[in-house]
Amino acid sequence: MRSQLWSACGTVVLLCASALPAAIPQQGPTAPAGQENASPNPPAPASAAAPATPAPTTSAQIEVPTGTHLPLVLHNGISTRSAQPGDPVYFETLFPVMINGRVVIPAGSYISGEVTEAKRPGRVKGRAEMMIKLTTMILPNSYVVNLNATPSGASSGGSETVNSEGKIVGGSGKGSDLGTVIRTTAAGTGIGAGVGAAAGDAGRGAGIGAGIGALAGLGAILLTRGPEAELPRGSTVEAVIDRPIYLDADRVQFASPGQASTLAGPPNRETTQPIPFPF
Repeated sequence: MRSQLWSACGTVVLLCASALPAAIPQQGPTAPAGQENASPNPPAPASAAAPATPAPTTSAQIEVPTGTHLPLVLHNGISTRSAQPGDPVYFETLFPVMINGRVVIPAGSYISGEVTEAKRPGRVKGRAEMMIKLTTMILPNSYVVNLNATPSGASSGGSETVNSEGKIVGGSGKGSDLGTVIRTTAAGTGIGAGVGAAAGDAGRGAGIGAGIGALAGLGAILLTRGPEAELPRGSTVEAVIDRPIYLDADRVQFASPGQASTLAGPPNRETTQPIPFPF
């Protein structure tokens, strides 16, 4: 009886021992304290900060200051008789511009612009006026530069002048108007004197003829405009830069001062005619 009891107890012990591992959950190795939430694959520590990308370097620039003078020659003639705002004008530099002993704008550089204002002269008063603006410069190596310049003087073969605003102003017609009146008066006096002599009163005829001639001259003046403002082909213009120009130093490596085209100057339009007097 006792042997059967011990045998039954041994069987129960073996059964419990065999079921115990399945009842206990499997756990991995215990992590050290303070590292329970650590990532299984922690990132590698950065050894050093990434070097900053260097800023792009810009080439050195040469400044052509405000007030620099550009002597120019005109390639296409313009006149207030036909010019309209927006019409193009084409120039060429006659002399090189140097900065610190270095040629930065050689002779023979092209400059373009446009007419911004054109006003014809009046029949009684008011001179012709024309305004141009220079906007672009092309150096001999095809380097294109934005430009802002206006004329400060002009040699056109006529009586045109340039005022402080850079406006080209035509000559006055007062001298020619006076000549017209004198010529018509003289002619009328001669005709009137001849008619008066035939009628037996030469003096009275001369006076009447003078009056008629003067009126004819004034009538001609009222029907005729004053002189136009003109810049014929070959006119020279002195331009002044209104704001600084910045040129890339590596684009203005000129070994010579350049050479401008040979253009004949404009004809002389300031011809004076002798005024005939009746004596």
